[in-house]
Amino acid sequence: MRRFNLSEWAITHQPLVLFMILLLGAAGTYSYFNLGRAEDPSFTIKTMIVNVAWPGATAAEMQTQVADKIEKKLQDLAYLDRVQSYSQPGVSFIQVFLTDKTPPAKVQDLWYQVRKKVGDIRGELPAGIIGPSFNDEYGDVYSVIYVLTADGLSLAELKARAEDIRQSLLRVPDVNKVDIIGERPQKIFIEFSHAKLATLGLTPLQIFDSVAKQNAVVSGGSVDTSADRINVRVTGAFSGADAVAAVPVQAGGRVFRLGDIASVTPGYEDPPTFILREGGKPALGLGVSMADGANIITLGENLKQAMKSITAELPVGIEVTQIADQPHIVDESVSEFVKSFGEALAIVLVVGFLSLGWRTGIVVALSVPLVLAIVLLVMYGAGLDLHRVLGEVVRDGEHALPALEFDPSLDETGHVERAAAHGPQRSAPG
Repeated sequence: MRRFNLSEWAITHQPLVLFMILLLGAAGTYSYFNLGRAEDPSFTIKTMIVNVAWPGATAAEMQTQVADKIEKKLQDLAYLDRVQSYSQPGVSFIQVFLTDKTPPAKVQDLWYQVRKKVGDIRGELPAGIIGPSFNDEYGDVYSVIYVLTADGLSLAELKARAEDIRQSLLRVPDVNKVDIIGERPQKIFIEFSHAKLATLGLTPLQIFDSVAKQNAVVSGGSVDTSADRINVRVTGAFSGADAVAAVPVQAGGRVFRLGDIASVTPGYEDPPTFILREGGKPALGLGVSMADGANIITLGENLKQAMKSITAELPVGIEVTQIADQPHIVDESVSEFVKSFGEALAIVLVVGFLSLGWRTGIVVALSVPLVLAIVLLVMYGAGLDLHRVLGEVVRDGEHALPALEFDPSLDETGHVERAAAHGPQRSAPG
């Protein structure tokens, strides 16, 4: 039986071969322009952080009454690798690690199971705890970061403008989410002198109780009529520092105005957890994340058009500065790739023509873009995107994240650390 000869078949079916070459070339070109592009490939982070606060509790109490209970509940989680916890006075952090063999498609369902399991034992945790809160989205990367500054505007007024811009950017195609960076929560500070309070016969607890009672949110009931139900609202909720200063404080048969015995001033969180400055000025940032599988170059163009319309409507004095521009970086990388490919193809053509002649040289030269077109077509069909990889992922053993060593005993600062893997096992001191 005669063996199949591919070269002979190609020579005897030249029209069909030419059609396949043109079809693959066109399909590869189409795939190239429609492949998703990003600076780095997206990957699934198989780690979740559970945070629980209990004001006034010691590190040992946080560990034994909060962290241990959560750890034991999570030990039957599917694909669980280990659970690590870190406790300090008033707060505990529990890290949940999944095995590297966990299918990425199941990770989100497993995080839902973590939330459900912890929610099931919420009633067994001490009264007065804050949380638990869960964080499994800290791996998001900002493709573009804008910074807002304004002369003569407070951070609160600037935040209002940032919220408007955020809502506009969320409607831009290929945008996944937009975060405000550097926001400082507003606070009202009550400062008093203990000596003055002692003279008036007041205690700090009386001030705290008066403020809490005045700002309490309670139901006032309702009145039913023949035609409608009228809700009764209790007035007196705080609307600003002036309202807090007007709170009456009673002691020893006398009533004092809070603003007369204490200093009531509006301000921002102090000390701040995060500060952002641009050119030495207080600023707010807007971080834009791209949707999975989108083209970051297209996203950059869409954002440019959107920001032109947004900045045209901003009041005079508000400046928007772009400090991170991944679309530009990726565009340069793609242009460099195309340039290098063209140079390589030209070199192959010259060498092929000089050494093999025109007919054979053309065959060899055309094989390079044809193979590349087939690769791009396969990538497009498999859902693989075109990325600019800046570095390599360093793995520690089997885990993409570095494994931490914990000391189960109390340290000098009163912190408690421990680790558990399918059981309440403590690791050796690091």
